[in-house]
Amino acid sequence: MSIRLRQAVAAAAASLALAVALPTSSAHAAQGEFRYTYDDDSGNPAEGVLLDPDSRVCLTLPEVADPASTGPAFAPQNFTGSTVTMFTGPDCDGDYYSLRPGGRASDRLKLRSVVFS
Repeated sequence: MSIRLRQAVAAAAASLALAVALPTSSAHAAQGEFRYTYDDDSGNPAEGVLLDPDSRVCLTLPEVADPASTGPAFAPQNFTGSTVTMFTGPDCDGDYYSLRPGGRASDRLKLRSVVFS
């Protein structure tokens, strides 16, 4: 067996072992609430909440998913036990910012999607 083939087989075996060892996403959730504000259809501020969101999964905030028809969410509050990374675009795209557990950000921070650690 060539060195490259052995390295490829070893890398594939290691990847498979890691995938099998990792728990499913439902077993790992950021415990608590993540809150954010968005403007409803009438232009009034409304509160959105993610309760015990899955970890390591990109979550697009449903109320602000379409940049063509809604403004972004703002003023996030992280009441989970995990760090959250927030993205300016849907599908965890665009600029990003992190917020530690218990952290709050101002109205100036805009977001459309999140990932919890």
